[in-house]
Amino acid sequence: MPEYRRVKLKGATYFFTLVTYERQRIFSSPESISILTDSINRIKTYHPFIIRAYCILPDHIHFIWSLPKNDNDYSKHISQIKRRFTNEYSKRFELSIMKSESRKERKESTLWQRRFWEHWIRNENDLNRHIDYIHYNPVKHGLVNRVKDWKHSSFYEFVDMGCYDSDWGENYQIDQEKFQFGE
Repeated sequence: MPEYRRVKLKGATYFFTLVTYERQRIFSSPESISILTDSINRIKTYHPFIIRAYCILPDHIHFIWSLPKNDNDYSKHISQIKRRFTNEYSKRFELSIMKSESRKERKESTLWQRRFWEHWIRNENDLNRHIDYIHYNPVKHGLVNRVKDWKHSSFYEFVDMGCYDSDWGENYQIDQEKFQFGE
């Protein structure tokens, strides 16, 4: 099995993509989104971080997090969020996908892909590109025609801060060559 090397800088800002197992559309229901946000908020009380931007899509999630200056263990935070979500979700919904032997041995659920994508945000330009990418993602995936029509993102927080006009993204094109890393 390959050794995954991750950049782990204390107090840094990161872009993450978490994907559901076999691209299940788990986050299509308001109840599952509520479970997710409750899980994140609960973990943040024990392991604080700042969510700079986010977008929750039916089968994956994008985040930009800034960690406290003494923290670089985002893997632990993500693992705990996934675990808490899985526990709460399984109390309310039946998990119908059969586990592989590998998943049984590792005691993994059938809700999440095993790994996640991480990208260290290097500077303000990199941050802004990733924030745009996150907010435009529902349009990219054909879920809505306009960014403002997707309610499960931080887009309107950015509109309220004056970073975007409410019609931002209507003529936006993502340079796909700059985003070869994930969804």
